[in-house]
Amino acid sequence: MHVNLILMGPPGAGKGTQSALLGDRLKEACISTGNILREEVRRKSPLGTEAKRHMDKGELVPDDVMIGVIEDRLRQPDCDPGFILDGFPRTVPQAEALDRALRTLGRRLDVVVSLAVPNEELIKRLSGRRTCRECGALYHIIFDPPTNAGICNKCNGDLYQRDDDQEDIIVSRLEVYTRETAPLLQYYRARNLLAEIDGTGGREDILARIVERLENRL
Repeated sequence: MHVNLILMGPPGAGKGTQSALLGDRLKEACISTGNILREEVRRKSPLGTEAKRHMDKGELVPDDVMIGVIEDRLRQPDCDPGFILDGFPRTVPQAEALDRALRTLGRRLDVVVSLAVPNEELIKRLSGRRTCRECGALYHIIFDPPTNAGICNKCNGDLYQRDDDQEDIIVSRLEVYTRETAPLLQYYRARNLLAEIDGTGGREDILARIVERLENRL
């Protein structure tokens, strides 16, 4: 089974985790805008500097920046069998731009999976995340703590809380999602592409729900 798929949901819904699991299951390219942007921030490129200015405030990165990044990525050969977009589009104008880009490439979307998680759970998930300064490994102080507090299991690097994982920024990010990204649900529902999935519970349980829905649709 190969699909061209968008995985969407609010910050902390588990899009990155499910994208990776689904990519392994389907043998498809996983395209994470978050990972692309964080690498640019790490490199301190012009794109990364511009993106960080918005990310630190809990704002969305401007459409023209994101659309260029995604269109370039979709042209790479590993996307030919199918792709999983994680974190894009986030607004209706981005969705419309993606539609145009896919038409140019002779591609089309098969399904849009939306993960639904209550806000209280999202705040608990995000505020407990810690990231390694050296290798970028992710931990959670409740769900996936390191062996030694504050130290990465893989490289012994220091763990820190990203600016956008602090509670006040999380609340801002969720407000932005509701205002700017939630209208995408209606956009894709009207095109009969939307599959809404319960995003609570264990990661394997959530993956099973997604795969079952894909098999039923395709």
